[in-house]
Amino acid sequence: MSVTPLAAHPSARPAPAFRGRIGRDARSGHYAVPRRYRLHLAAADPDCLRIAVTHSLLGLERACPVTFLPAVPDCADGGHRALRPLYDASAHRYTGPALAPVLSDDWSGRIVSSHGPDIARDLARRFGGGRPAALYPCAAESQIEAVERMCGQGIEEAAQRAGAADVPQAERAAALDTLLGTLGVLERGLGSHEYLISDQITAADVELWVALVQLDTVHRHHLDAAAVHRVADHPALWAYARRLAAHPAFGAHLDLDAIARRHHARCQGLEAAGAAVQILDWKTHTAEATAVRPQVERP
Repeated sequence: MSVTPLAAHPSARPAPAFRGRIGRDARSGHYAVPRRYRLHLAAADPDCLRIAVTHSLLGLERACPVTFLPAVPDCADGGHRALRPLYDASAHRYTGPALAPVLSDDWSGRIVSSHGPDIARDLARRFGGGRPAALYPCAAESQIEAVERMCGQGIEEAAQRAGAADVPQAERAAALDTLLGTLGVLERGLGSHEYLISDQITAADVELWVALVQLDTVHRHHLDAAAVHRVADHPALWAYARRLAAHPAFGAHLDLDAIARRHHARCQGLEAAGAAVQILDWKTHTAEATAVRPQVERP
């Protein structure tokens, strides 16, 4: 599939508190050393789910350990209590919420990055051995970034606005049109291909799969039944989502109960008839994944 980059657009995702990068060598300060760094992820969060899938695709279980956090943050500000010492050590008098994802440096006890896309790229490029070329193929960076924007704006943000109770009806209708238009572009581009922009799994597939998971397990609950039926009427996309759910690196990290708990804890909207119209039976498809879901490691 050839993806045309979209124009830049402000994202609804919160700005990360830290954006350090893993460099090539010791001159960079943060450089790739096995078991120096640790990921802190709450797999019910979409950014964390993307990183968890990327981490598994790269086979980095030993090189970069993962601590899985509870689905629902346990601080009043929406942060994770377990991450507070890292945030406090990394920024003087930090007052914001201690959010996941986090890539921390065990040597210093501080945070390297809390920016999901940067973390995923650095895992691939600095720890991935010969596999970065698979997840981030040469000359495909602009296509991957275009897919990221399509998923962020055309699927996730559009679906949120289409189901928001405090948004005027005309804006909700326009957002639904944007969502359906984006799904249509991806449906036609995917066609009979197994993956989105290459003949193998890339970072674009991770991005799109997580967006489709969120669409069916979270955003669908705030759409009416007719809208959900229109969303479901993209057979190539949902067959693609089903195939990837059966892949160990994808399905093993899909914790539907955790996503539901996080959704109900955060949601302030009204449930609509679309809540009863499930698009995929995720439990059945993820059961085909041969890997066992990682156990939660409490820090």
